[in-house]
Amino acid sequence: QVQLVESGGALVQPGGSLTLSCAASGSIVSIDFMSWDRQTPGKHREFVARVSGIGNTDYADSVKGRFTVSRNNAKNTVYLQMNGLRPEDTALYSCNAGIYYSAAGGYLDVWGQGTVVIVSS
Repeated sequence: QVQLVESGGALVQPGGSLTLSCAASGSIVSIDFMSWDRQTPGKHREFVARVSGIGNTDYADSVKGRFTVSRNNAKNTVYLQMNGLRPEDTALYSCNAGIYYSAAGGYLDVWGQGTVVIVSS
């Protein structure tokens, strides 16, 4: 079994910074992409950032220049460094990853439960 667990969500003031972490655990052979999405009540899930297996990154226009996604392959962990936070960044942030879980090539698209970020004064 493979799972993702996010951490780091908090209440932060506008303009502040926060770093989210997402750790994968279980019978992992390797991890392909790792990404972050977010969702607020009444809205669709929104793509935030993604890092490929070879380190290429991609960002939503709304977070470019403020957020940085990175990964530590030795720890099977992806991070989201968020700077210049705005009230509209308030959301449930969820981690997603493509994980090879067996040498025979078994592959799972796994989601975490999410961590809440609230940006408010």
